[in-house]
Amino acid sequence: MSTIPAEIDTPDILVDRDVLERNIERMAAALRAKGLGLRPHAKTHKMPEVAARQLAAGAVGLTVATIGEAEVFAEHGATDLFIAYPLWIGPRQAERLRRLGATARIAIGTDSAEAAEAAGRHLGASAADIEVLVEIDSGHHRSGVRPEQAVAVARAAARAGLRVAGVFTFPGHGYAPGMPAKAAEEEQQALGQAADLLAAAGFEVTRVSGGSTPTAELTGASTATEARPGVYVFGDAQQLELGRCRTADIALTVAATVVSRHEGDDSTPRRLVLDAGSKVLGGDRPAWTTGFGRLMDHPDARITALSEHHATVVWPAGTDLPALGARLRVIPNHVCVAVNLVDDVAVVSGGELVDRWRVAARGRNA
Repeated sequence: MSTIPAEIDTPDILVDRDVLERNIERMAAALRAKGLGLRPHAKTHKMPEVAARQLAAGAVGLTVATIGEAEVFAEHGATDLFIAYPLWIGPRQAERLRRLGATARIAIGTDSAEAAEAAGRHLGASAADIEVLVEIDSGHHRSGVRPEQAVAVARAAARAGLRVAGVFTFPGHGYAPGMPAKAAEEEQQALGQAADLLAAAGFEVTRVSGGSTPTAELTGASTATEARPGVYVFGDAQQLELGRCRTADIALTVAATVVSRHEGDDSTPRRLVLDAGSKVLGGDRPAWTTGFGRLMDHPDARITALSEHHATVVWPAGTDLPALGARLRVIPNHVCVAVNLVDDVAVVSGGELVDRWRVAARGRNA
């Protein structure tokens, strides 16, 4: 059974430091064995303490989603940062990138000639200091261009004075049952085609970047040079249901208290209510998931509804309904969202509270 330190008031996010460090080492070793660089996505945790552990374990650098996140991690010593996002750069963003480039290797994403031209125009003489990776749509159909369109975007970036380094993709369609292997295969095909086309057009392709948590260990080193998983450090209920982690791999949970309980009858379900609602768990629930999160020690219970401060949990028959005041640990569906809702997290080891870490990049959305 999981323990919640007595000094924790609920709801609160708990990070099990021992599990976290095992997860970091496991992914680092897995990608190292495949000959892939690990560039973890720090938007999941937003914490310098976690990033430091990832870099110490051999990560080649960090991935972030925004210039603001890059600034936070650069301030804490990160020297190789990829903003894996199709940025639109104006004069203020250009000045921030120049400052970042003074202390760190910076790469950005783009998926249009127009965005590349705007970046070059505003960066001016500093454009050559910034690496650009063309974003490829490998099947997720969010941002990114088709592989055959990569050369046109790369040429626009080069004309704008930017340094084209390669291509990247996000195989986000791997976040569905039965899809990780298919998404990884499509990722490899799209990245390989785009990289080959860039090389044939005269570009020196040094970075081919793929991989999400569901697909990172399926990414092939024959095509990619690096992978960018993020959720693996903590795990979450989505990864559990996809079979990409075990309960023993869950490093982040939300400590919650039973504030209401009902044995139920023919017209109402047997249920309890926890004090951890959407304001700490987040409200994400993909259609294929079985609830709004899972309970760490009660795998058959289901969170069927969330309000801002209530989690309604339908309790299975044949097991005792927890008492009022009982404290339970909830696994959020989407850990990135949950972390972004709090200012700091409680760090535990061996069941004891050992530290609190600030979510330093929280709110750095631009």
